[in-house]
Order: sequence, then C-alpha cells, then structure tokens
Amino acid sequence: MTDNLSRRAGGRSARRSARSAPLAEHLRPVRPGMPGGKYAPLTAENEQRIHHAVLDALEQIGLADAPPSGIEHLTRAGAIYGEDGRIRFPRALIEDTIASANRSITLYSRDGRHDLELSGTNVHYGTAGAAVHLVDVDGRNYRECTVQDLFDAARITDQLDNIHFLQRPMVCRDITDNREMDLNTIYACCSGTSKHVGTSFTEPAFVADALQMLHMIAGGEDAWRARPFLSNSNCFVVPPMKFATESCLVMEECIQGGLPILLLSAGQAGATAPAPIAGAIVQAVAECLAGLVYVNAVKPGHPAIFGTWPFVSDLRTGAMSGGSGEQALLSAGCAQMHRFYNLPGGAAAGIADAKLPDMQAGWEQATSNVMAGLSGLNMVYEAAGMHGSLLGFCHESLILGDDLIGQALRCVRGIEVNEDTVSLEVIKETCLEGPGHYLGSGQTLALMQTEYIYPTLGDRSSPKEWDELGKPDLVEKAKARKTEILNAPSIAQFGPDIERDIRAAFTIHLPTSA
Repeated sequence: MTDNLSRRAGGRSARRSARSAPLAEHLRPVRPGMPGGKYAPLTAENEQRIHHAVLDALEQIGLADAPPSGIEHLTRAGAIYGEDGRIRFPRALIEDTIASANRSITLYSRDGRHDLELSGTNVHYGTAGAAVHLVDVDGRNYRECTVQDLFDAARITDQLDNIHFLQRPMVCRDITDNREMDLNTIYACCSGTSKHVGTSFTEPAFVADALQMLHMIAGGEDAWRARPFLSNSNCFVVPPMKFATESCLVMEECIQGGLPILLLSAGQAGATAPAPIAGAIVQAVAECLAGLVYVNAVKPGHPAIFGTWPFVSDLRTGAMSGGSGEQALLSAGCAQMHRFYNLPGGAAAGIADAKLPDMQAGWEQATSNVMAGLSGLNMVYEAAGMHGSLLGFCHESLILGDDLIGQALRCVRGIEVNEDTVSLEVIKETCLEGPGHYLGSGQTLALMQTEYIYPTLGDRSSPKEWDELGKPDLVEKAKARKTEILNAPSIAQFGPDIERDIRAAFTIHLPTSA
C-alpha cells in the first residue's frame, strides 16, 4: 500500500514538474495558424451550385451605387456599367480575378512575434465589432464604451495566448468628433497590444491623418509599408448588392496607403440577405467577389481578406441572433467557400446573444467558434467578448474566451494517428510487465503538455477541493485576472519620443499615465 502511494505521489510530482516547464512554440498543444478544414457542411455539388449562383448574380444583377472613381476602376478592369446605374461582372472577369488573387497574406504584428499567415485552412481567432456598450459584470448592466475601455481591451488581448489579433471591438462613445475617434482608436489599440490591429475609418479624409500616425509608430513610411501592422475593416457594401459609396472611397485611400483590406459583407439573413442559409452565403460571396475585383482594379495583388460576414435573424422578431446554431452553420459554410476559391478569408463566430458571461453565452460562443475553426476559417472574428448580439463587449468575457478558444483550437488540431500514438508497445508494456496504469509512464509525461491543453481559469477540481478553495467563481477569477493585467504597464506602449510626437500632432484623449 505504501509503495502504491509512493508511486502515485511520485507520478503527481513528475507531472507537476513537467507542466511547469515552458514549452517551445512548436511544441505547444495549440497555437495560431493551425490547419482546420476537417468539417465541411457543404457537399462538392453544393459548392458548385453556390458558385454558379454567385456568377449568375454578379453577371445578371450586379451592384449599384459605386462612386465615380469605383466605376472608372471597375469598368477599366472589364466590368460593365449599365444604364440602370448597376455594375455587372462578366464571368470571365470574376474567374480571372480569382485566379490572380493572393493565395497567402501576412498580417504583420509590431513586434514580429505575432505575425499571422493567412493561407489554406490556417485558423486564427480574435476580436472585432463596434459595440457601443461595455458589459459591467459587477452591476449587471450596460454602459457606454470609452477610449479607456478600448485601451484596456487591447492590453488584455496582448496577454492572452489564444486571442491572436485585435480588431477594434468597440467604439469610443466618449469622443464625439469622428476624426478624433478614428485616430484615438488607432492610438488606444496600438499602444495596448503589439498584435495585429484592425480598424475602420469614418471618412476618406481621415486616412491620411491615420497614416501619419502609423508612420510615426513604425519609424517611417518605408518601415510601415514593409510591415503594415494595421488593416482596414471596410464595409464596402450595403446589402443587398449595393456599394457603400463612402466606404469605397475610404478603401481606395487605404489601398494607396498600404493597409491590407478586410472586404466585409454583413447582410442579415431574412432582412438584408435571403432567409435560407445557402442564399445568404450566395449573396455574401457575390458581394465579396465584387469587392475583390474592385481592390485588384485599384492595385493588382493588394492584400485583401475575403470577409463574408452574413448574420442570422430571429425570424420571430427580426432581431439579430449571432449566437444561434444557424449562425454557426452560416459562418462554416462561408469558410468552406473560401476553401473552394482558395482565398484568405474571415467570418464572424463566437458572438453571444446572452447579455452576460453565463451558461447561455458559453454554449453560444463555443458552438460557433468550434465549427468555424473546424471548417478552416482563416480569421475568426468576434470570437471573444461579444454579448447582446454585438451591442456589448465584456472584458471578463474576453479573458474567459481565451480558455474557450484554447479548447476550440484543440478540436481544430484533431487527432494524430501514427505508430507512436496508437501506443501498442506502451499498452503491452503496461499490461504485461508494468503497473497496469499509464499515470507515470514516459509516454504520458512526454505528452501531457504537447497533446493536452489545460484551462487557465476553468475549474477541474473535485467538489471537495472546490469547497476547500472557497468555492471560486469563474467570473470572479476573470475579474481578478483583469485587475492583474491592467495593474501592470502596457508592454506595447510607445517609446517616449514617439509618444511625444504623436501627442504633439494629434489630440489624444487617453491620459499619459494610461
């Protein structure tokens, strides 16, 4: 009995020791850019049917409301401007654009450690959105977001391994001037994280000011253009099948300035997109292909992300239902069409209709995040922190989302089957010669960190241990982690010279002590 206890204690000690040792990046059980694509909600016949419907829609219906510059670019590329004001796209133009478009895009980070390689089925998770409220878990209420809240979200993102990029998740409601809001958004995000940042611009004229700030941060225009660490999230269409004139002009300015473009089509099934999931996919793909022609007409080969972001309605009320099973299928279906075209793409997942980080939020966020990853979506936007159908963002939920996405990534990684992992020799040794269990085996110790992922805040203790620990609450643990992160200075903060120059050139609303 004593020998058995000794062996078990020794096994526990060895396991703890193994877990405490830091792993090399390539040995981590999950990491950015792991290939997905094992889940396919569409058959090959489905893919072809959607593709041909897309080509018909672009050739027969086309898109309205392009700005004059867009009409010039698109018609020069081979599109046809009709008397009804709509631009139509011949099949050959679409097929040629798909054939010549980028198959791989690098989204750069400021520090070089968090670059994202968008190709094939490589999966990355991050934030996004334009929430107007911050979720206050203490008061169980919603209040308007501030630039400080955005800066705090960036700082938290910077410390979370499974949140791979920061696309602006909320708008700064305390800054009423749109130019200052756009510029302070860049400042707050980039001074809070060195990971890749995405944002949008209210007006085309603001892009030049933003580029001035970005050049300062990068150390000059050449350095910026070599490694652009910020991309433009661009709602270039107003579904159904109309260009968003002002956003198209923003897009043209961003292309000239070297910003990668997220071509974002965000129709709502049953409202601004067809109610059937397949129809919503057709419209989103058609709109994004039109955008891809536009980008390549302005500058051939410019990095563009195929951002099919159709959303789902609760058809009883017409309200958005981002946490539904239909939304999970919609995003997975879009990801499969990205694979069909072999184009770097992104879509929305991880949205909770739940107002707080509760059980409903958990199932809503997990279902769509796992399905998006398994389908091989390159960029999973909205993946953590989003509540109230995109109306609220929650810092604590962002932290909890890091654990949730870790589990999703483990599903994406799948099961490795080879001579070692089928374990026949280990089974023989354990059963015929060994102790009859695998707890202390060399294989178990070798794989416990590389094959398995462990939650940072999730509780796997027994009920007895949980009681002895004071019955820790998950949200309370997230609050404590948030306090820990925000009490430390931002690792991504700018050097004193850059900070001084930016504050001299622009009105920065965050205090210098932030």
